[in-house]
Amino acid sequence: MKIQQILDKCKALAMEAGRVIIKVYATDFDVEMKNDKSPLTIADINANEIIAKGLKDNFSEYSILSEESRDDKSRLTTDYCFIVDPLDGTKEFVKRNGQFTVNIALAYRHKVIIGVIYVPVTGELYYASKDQGAYLEKIGYREYKAENTRLKVTDKTRNLIMVGSKSHSSEKEARLIEDNKDKIKEILSAGSSLKGCMVASGKADVYYRFGLTSEWDTAAMQCIVEEAGGIFRQMDGSEMLYNRENILNEKGFYVVNRRENIWV
Repeated sequence: MKIQQILDKCKALAMEAGRVIIKVYATDFDVEMKNDKSPLTIADINANEIIAKGLKDNFSEYSILSEESRDDKSRLTTDYCFIVDPLDGTKEFVKRNGQFTVNIALAYRHKVIIGVIYVPVTGELYYASKDQGAYLEKIGYREYKAENTRLKVTDKTRNLIMVGSKSHSSEKEARLIEDNKDKIKEILSAGSSLKGCMVASGKADVYYRFGLTSEWDTAAMQCIVEEAGGIFRQMDGSEMLYNRENILNEKGFYVVNRRENIWV
């Protein structure tokens, strides 16, 4: 199947999941805590069911790694693997600040080749596929496509806008900021994979994450950032690969607009 067809289906599923998430968002929903102390809501579960079913029905030969599904290690034997976070930023969802996303990516032989990030509250749809560029589509009422813009990172090396996590900061990040404060003009905070989208769209220039994340947190974001001309690497400079035995991103990562802004 052609990459464009797969991308189109991923976009449609992300928006369908987003509509279900918004329905829950408008209610007095319950919050459970998973074993890792992260929150879980019916929105996570419902969105996961929609995406998982849609992917299985259309791409039965591809494997799926999702935050809200049991990890089937048979995925390790397949070339193609979808990597899904049906509701990235559940903490932000619970706080009702709107900064949560739906993330769907496709990896081929451990390298991400499709990335889709949908922001249910704003109707912003970020997407990219390998060597085809990254785009922002603004979805209006009744899915009227009001705008479709190609994304490109900035070329700044001074007066930088740095974006960090709303819910996860660290001493290492504070030190990095102190060491490079002469280059940084402003520091913003955002939830979920929106931080990577901000760099890809030129709303920010650098994003460093020292703490633990998982494959589903970064896969779609990485594709979008790289197709927008940005650099996405692990903290030691190595490439981030996907569909691994260990799904934790243990080294941390950075997203920067230019090589000059690699500070680690």
